[in-house]
Amino acid sequence: MAKLLASALLALLLLLGSGRPAWAGPVNWQELPASDQGQQWWDSGSLRNTKDGYISVLSRFLPATKEGEKPRMGDLYVMEIDCGQQLYRDTSVNGLPQFGAQWLPAAGDSLINGVIEASCAALPA
Repeated sequence: MAKLLASALLALLLLLGSGRPAWAGPVNWQELPASDQGQQWWDSGSLRNTKDGYISVLSRFLPATKEGEKPRMGDLYVMEIDCGQQLYRDTSVNGLPQFGAQWLPAAGDSLINGVIEASCAALPA
């Protein structure tokens, strides 16, 4: 049931993030090394080239919990990545479009940098 819900959510996120219908393939989470901020995954099944020459990828971030804190489900992001300049912008957060999202550098964030590097490396040349 959880896998079915994840696939349905992925389809909705891709639809909202791109503004056009999208095909939702199987979710294939790739875990990055955890940091003090938490854990991050990117979905290799969602990796797409955009019409503007960037890439789009679904990612999941789970913040680190402090002792005694209740664990969270984490947040889902549709990220657009400019591989040439190593920049990203979140076009959707938890299914909500982020209109006018600005391009940002990873700024030393090892989790975001990991998504950028892994996603850009995964695309065929």
